[in-house]
Amino acid sequence: MRGVIMHAPGDVRVEDRDDPKIIEPTDAIVKLTATCICGSDLWPYRGIEPVDHTLMGHEYVGVVEEVGAEVKTVKPGDFVVGSFVISDNTCEICQAGFQSKCVHAEFVHAGIGTQAEQARIPLADGTLVATPGQPDPELIPSLLAASDVLGTGWFAAVAAEAGPGKTVAVVGDGAVGLMAVLAAKQLGAERIIAMSRHPARQKLARYYGATDIVEERGEEGVAKIKELTGGLGAHSVVEAVGTKESFMQAVGSTRGGGHMGYVGVNYDVQIPGIELFFAGIHTLGGPAPVRRFLPDLIQLIWDRKIDPGKVFDLTLPLEQAAEGYKAMDERRATKVLLTL
Repeated sequence: MRGVIMHAPGDVRVEDRDDPKIIEPTDAIVKLTATCICGSDLWPYRGIEPVDHTLMGHEYVGVVEEVGAEVKTVKPGDFVVGSFVISDNTCEICQAGFQSKCVHAEFVHAGIGTQAEQARIPLADGTLVATPGQPDPELIPSLLAASDVLGTGWFAAVAAEAGPGKTVAVVGDGAVGLMAVLAAKQLGAERIIAMSRHPARQKLARYYGATDIVEERGEEGVAKIKELTGGLGAHSVVEAVGTKESFMQAVGSTRGGGHMGYVGVNYDVQIPGIELFFAGIHTLGGPAPVRRFLPDLIQLIWDRKIDPGKVFDLTLPLEQAAEGYKAMDERRATKVLLTL
């Protein structure tokens, strides 16, 4: 089969890979219908995260081709959406709703790599969710978004306790930030402030439910949020970038006693503990437990109540994955869908 391998920073190639095979009785083999490039894939691409002939990709939808003897919840022929973190969905941590911290957690990356024609998914019963039937082609981008960015944005909004009567501020206008805007709207937030300087992304944020746009950053961005909220700050703030500046901007934008959900993947970011201490806010974040939300998100998409697929603004065949990475790195694309 064909698959994406990152040989070194900036060196993305589509090459022949061995077809996946059932190894454990809890495995499933999925023939992928679509996959995509994640903002977090840019960390190794830019040399910030180590990379050496790494199998790329962790977002995926497709049709089950084969299952191990112990797999019970999906069968060959099922169209499935999978989380970007493998989980058994039965351990105590999974049952508490944090499948991304499962005792058997494994990231769908490196050893699996779903920017490919097929993938072996371990712990299929706990990781994959079948759709109600075979989806119409126009639903596939939205279902693919559920595999990571929609679920991550949704978790961020839930972690920030977005809901009725709340003002929500979203720091970051990438795919996850835009999905957090969508989630805040669906959760009933009264006011949603998207922090963005990018006209196309501002337009999409408005489409998903943003009521206000703030272009200022850093201390100026914090001041603008406070100006819009009577000097108090937002009740709920999402951090969806992963830099020290964005994290502290999110902390500063959260009112005392408010909630901040942080899902931006960060490297070598040091947060001044004294500033976080005196902020007096609730914080929750980390790798999103997408599996917790998948059944509900799939149903919302199936019923055409949400359209997260609009976050994909460039579609390329798998063989042109290198161009997709370049487009995202240069911010010519928000998120790239790869067809198979």
